[in-house]
Amino acid sequence: MEIRRLTVIKDVVFTEGGLSAARPVTRVAACAVIANPYAGNPQDDVEQLIAFGAELGEKLVQEALPLLSGPATSYGKAAIVGTAGDLEHAAALLHPRMGKPMRAAIGGGAAIIPSNVKIGAVGEVLDVPLGHKDDVWSFDHFDTLSVMVPNAPRPDEIVVVVALADGGRPRPRVKKPE
Repeated sequence: MEIRRLTVIKDVVFTEGGLSAARPVTRVAACAVIANPYAGNPQDDVEQLIAFGAELGEKLVQEALPLLSGPATSYGKAAIVGTAGDLEHAAALLHPRMGKPMRAAIGGGAAIIPSNVKIGAVGEVLDVPLGHKDDVWSFDHFDTLSVMVPNAPRPDEIVVVVALADGGRPRPRVKKPE
């Protein structure tokens, strides 16, 4: 499978709510636009996408990682399937094999990788959930990065996103209940 486009978005947050961040937080999304081999062709076998998930995860995490200002502490993944596809096409890419190369590249990843999938048209915005790589209950790291890849996804494409961050929300103040 080939990547038609690769878009990388770097977002650095210095202030939030009119106040300085505890420290600047860098969030990076690496986005690949790929052809959907199953678009317009309903079937149960999605193995081709499952196999490509690991390769795509490796490529996207390597694109994102060098752009962080510090070590990756949060991660997430998401996909938008063009209108001729099906949600399972995104799930096949994201879930069975994509996480392993992401965890290996960032040196950890005991926690589940938050994810989101949806069907969308060209220019659709995708909210990529972020969570701490090792502590699923780190409230300070529950965050979202919204991304959009221009001119994608076409009906027969999928936009796949790997997102990393070097911190949680810029001004966390929510405490865990005791």
